[in-house]
Amino acid sequence: MATLLAIGTAKGLFLATSTDDRHSWEITGPHFPMNGVYAVAVDTRRATPRLLAGVTSSHFGPSVATSDDLGASWDEPDQAPVAFPADTGVSLGRVWQLMPGNPDEPDVVWAGTEPSALFKSTDGGRSFEMVRSLWDHPHRPQWEAGFGGQAIHTVLPHPRDPARLLVAMSTGGVYRSEDAGASWTPGNTGIRAYFFPDEWPEFGQCVHKVARDAGNPERLYAQNHHGVYRSDDDGRTWSSIADGLPSDFGFPMVAHPGRGGVVWTFPLVADGERFPTDHRCRVFRSVDAGGKWEPLSVGLPEGPFYPAVLRDAMCADDATPGGVYFGTRSGSVYASRDEGDSWSLVAAHLPDVLCVRAAAV
Repeated sequence: MATLLAIGTAKGLFLATSTDDRHSWEITGPHFPMNGVYAVAVDTRRATPRLLAGVTSSHFGPSVATSDDLGASWDEPDQAPVAFPADTGVSLGRVWQLMPGNPDEPDVVWAGTEPSALFKSTDGGRSFEMVRSLWDHPHRPQWEAGFGGQAIHTVLPHPRDPARLLVAMSTGGVYRSEDAGASWTPGNTGIRAYFFPDEWPEFGQCVHKVARDAGNPERLYAQNHHGVYRSDDDGRTWSSIADGLPSDFGFPMVAHPGRGGVVWTFPLVADGERFPTDHRCRVFRSVDAGGKWEPLSVGLPEGPFYPAVLRDAMCADDATPGGVYFGTRSGSVYASRDEGDSWSLVAAHLPDVLCVRAAAV
């Protein structure tokens, strides 16, 4: 079995494949040259894995393309698969997140967009409908744009309860549904918004990324705009787990797909100084749900290092031992086949890396 690493960049999608247990990689691309690929998913719920790419063309606009042959060919529908209803008065900026649904709903795919909205597909990602209840939420007029835009960037179906769903956005924070998306409540208690006069609001936080624990699906991890948090009640309340990290600012947050309590992040100095801490290339890992953190840098560049890692530019696969991957804004992609203990270079000199996803295919 091979491992596929999909790398979305500012100028297209690159596909890296390893057939020797992630020791070496063969790279193809760019697919969709000169188009930004802000979201990518590898849907392995079907016999033939389906790739989904959120593609943004400066000429034709945003779309979602699918491939059922690992990128050898792509299907781009004539009609926009993700589009806002006319009565909303807005148009799609881009798709920021593509998330396959639960295994018992093999045709459900979720899309988070800019402006902040949630869309649902029931045909495997070929067409989507807006989840009206979230768009009509009374808080929505007060959701603002973060530095990268106003977008839903995290969609987390609950693996054991299809009625439960969590989204996160910048800005706006975390919202939860327990009735399959019919209604939504904010889930931001304990998350600080230092830029507001009231630093502990009900909503409005600039959450950068949320990940769900593999062993305990009620446990979530969040990287905030200054703040690293854990929730043990499915996002109702949060507590800080930033102690032990060199900074509480960053973008990615990745949970191990198979081991509970294991999580990775890539800290940056601060919101006004978006460089790696100490100008060193280091991933930080916790194996006890954020109780302690350790730096991981064996095989990573030594000396001054300045590129950042974006919120979806880090991921993990479900192999044993687990693989971890991240791409930088300078176009380098690194992989670990031992859960972060050591690293090797997959690709260099790519365009700005926006997202990465890995899976066995």
